[in-house]
Amino acid sequence: MFDQLIAKLRETPRKIVFTEGHDARILEAAAKLKQGGFLTPILVGNVDVVKAKAAEGNFDIEGLEILDPATFPEMEKMVEMMVELRKGKMSPEDCRANLQKGNYFGTMLVKMGYADALLGGATYSTADTVRPALQLVKTRKGAHLVSSCFIMARDGKDGKQELLAMGDCAINIDYQDTVDKEGNVTFTAAEKLAEVAIETAKTAKVFGIDPKVAMLSFSTKGSGKGGTVALSQAATVKAKELAPELAIDGEMQFDAAVSPVVGQLKFPGSKVAGYANTFIFPNIEAGNIGYKIAQRLGGFAAYGPILQGLNAPINDLSRGCNADEVYKMAIITAALA
Repeated sequence: MFDQLIAKLRETPRKIVFTEGHDARILEAAAKLKQGGFLTPILVGNVDVVKAKAAEGNFDIEGLEILDPATFPEMEKMVEMMVELRKGKMSPEDCRANLQKGNYFGTMLVKMGYADALLGGATYSTADTVRPALQLVKTRKGAHLVSSCFIMARDGKDGKQELLAMGDCAINIDYQDTVDKEGNVTFTAAEKLAEVAIETAKTAKVFGIDPKVAMLSFSTKGSGKGGTVALSQAATVKAKELAPELAIDGEMQFDAAVSPVVGQLKFPGSKVAGYANTFIFPNIEAGNIGYKIAQRLGGFAAYGPILQGLNAPINDLSRGCNADEVYKMAIITAALA
């Protein structure tokens, strides 16, 4: 998988900004990326501190760009743009204060075109990485929400890598209708889950997966009632309407999604049942539990969460990440650009 993504980046050079340039894990990954020569890191932080931390860890970052919010020459232009983007919700003083933080500063570097992508979260929370992205980079045209997926990878018995996509396991707690001030439903829960399915299928394609999308449930083709069954059913119908070219089916249980025998017994004639490789969970509880079971008991490596629906690739690291995970997530994030 990574050989394919690196080849893609060699053909189309990208810049990625790291919001925590002083962190040893970030510096180790940045040094490795510099050595690889297929992706250009930009480090956010005080120049002297970043260089001292790099020297302390013996990480070669010579020649890499280090940008400090305190000395950034276009800060006033950045403040002015952020005030406009926030549309009266933040004063110039508020924006200037926020832009001294790596998460806001790095996000504005992407917005202004200094970088193509951003990776943060080694020390920031997920909320602190996602919030500036929503406020400044915003969702792309046609997208109604930000979601996430994990790419799951393990070596198969035939020597080929087995790849799966799972969404949404990290961002959307559940799916509720969006209602305006007059009480009118403007975007249904089913439309939201359908959008997650379509976005996850798009992400899967970037990683070489030919998506066969299973809308998961504890019910298969109406066998169960209650809970999120109706949501998964309605979302399946909507997803098929919005993306008729995709192989999407549901609602179905996990065994029906992955076992050809069970799938064709419970869901005869489905092109997805028994052969699914892209799994859409009805809420975050099922998704988070599901991908971690695959990771811990199934032997899959989990890459993500990969954020979907934004105008630019911005991804979040686990605060418990290591340098290798930073390196691989940087490649994934930049490849999405």
